[in-house]
Formats: sequence, C-alpha cells, structure tokens
Amino acid sequence: MSDIRAVLTDIEGTTSSIDFVKDVLFPYARKHLPAYVETHTDEAEVQHWLHEAAKEAGIMEATRGEIIDLLVRWIDEDRKSTALKALQGMIWREGYESGVYVSHMYPEVADRLRAWHAQGLKLYVYSSGSVPAQKLLFGFTGDGDLTPLFSGYFDTQTGHKREVESYRRIADAIGLPPAQVLFLSDIREELDAAREAGMRTTQLVRPPLPVSDNGHPAVADFNAITP
Repeated sequence: MSDIRAVLTDIEGTTSSIDFVKDVLFPYARKHLPAYVETHTDEAEVQHWLHEAAKEAGIMEATRGEIIDLLVRWIDEDRKSTALKALQGMIWREGYESGVYVSHMYPEVADRLRAWHAQGLKLYVYSSGSVPAQKLLFGFTGDGDLTPLFSGYFDTQTGHKREVESYRRIADAIGLPPAQVLFLSDIREELDAAREAGMRTTQLVRPPLPVSDNGHPAVADFNAITP
C-alpha cells in the first residue's frame, strides 16, 4: 500500500496548458492593468502591491504611471514577482466572473483529482501564480468548480519553486513528512528541489515534449500516476 498521503501539484504544464496562461491570461492582464490600477488605486490591497512592486524594483519614489509601466514590462518579461502576480490575479477575477474565458484543464485532470480526493488523499497546489489566481483557475474550469477538492494553496510567498527550503516549508504546513507528499510538475529543477527536500516526485511530460532521463518518473498525463 502506498504511503503517499498528499498530492502537491504545479499548474502550468501540469494540470493546465502553458498556452492558456501565455496566450489568454497574460494578454488580458497586460491590456487591462493600466485601467484597473487607475480605477482601483484607492483600495488598500492595490496600494499595498503597488508599493511592494516599487520596493522590489528599488524605486524610492515613483508616479503611478511609472509603476504601471514597470508592471507591464514585467508581464512582457514573465517576471516571477509576487506583487505582479497578486495584481494579475485581481484583474483575472474580472475576466473569469464576466465570462470572458474559462480556465484550461487537461482532459483527465478533473476526474483524477476527484478520484484522489475520494480516496482520501489531501490535494494541494504550489504555483508561481498567486493563491487567489490559483483559486480562480480551479474555480472557473470547463469541468466545474474544483476548489472544494483542495486542502490548501501555496505561492511564491512560501518561497521560490526551485529552492529546497520551499518544499520543506510546505511539508511543515501540510503537517506530513515530506516522504508522504507526491509533487507533480513539468519542470525538472522544481522536481529536483522537492526530491532533495524528501518528497516523492513525478514529472508531467505533455506531448510533444520529449521524455528526459532525469531521475523522476515521467508520465504524459494524470491517468498514469498512482500515488
């Protein structure tokens, strides 16, 4: 009998197509960010993340327009900024709730998540996208609202995804030994960090990507995973 008690999953390239994020979500945020900031600038949460973005950029004093330009440039660079991810999540919520788009899930993902949940496995998400953005992505899918399946979410406020300590923090937060957590990702460096922290790992290799021999079991979809 497997000793795995929890599954921790990445999103892009693992549960969902990178193209959805790159071709739908990023352009939507880029297009709407200037107007969103201007119309929500009095909100404390927006002010907080604008301040954090300026601090991250090392800018002591900046106009709102300069911060907007900075954030748009970061979107173009796909910068892994916690402040940017938080603001993108707020903008994406408007798109989801207005029905502009629904999130992409690979065909087998929803059924496998439901099956694992029914088996008593705890399910968690770890993504560079903010926790609110993660909840939106799993809340507005073509397969319905999947958020009730998950016991928790982690983003870069926990730590960066290629750092071993991030996975140790997650295991502590989950309350399980790392060896009882299976981490799923398409990125070898993330899997390496998780495995060094003591977690079990499986690499998702979505066609047409080649399978690489890197020490992690590699599968094409969730149906081939047995926690």
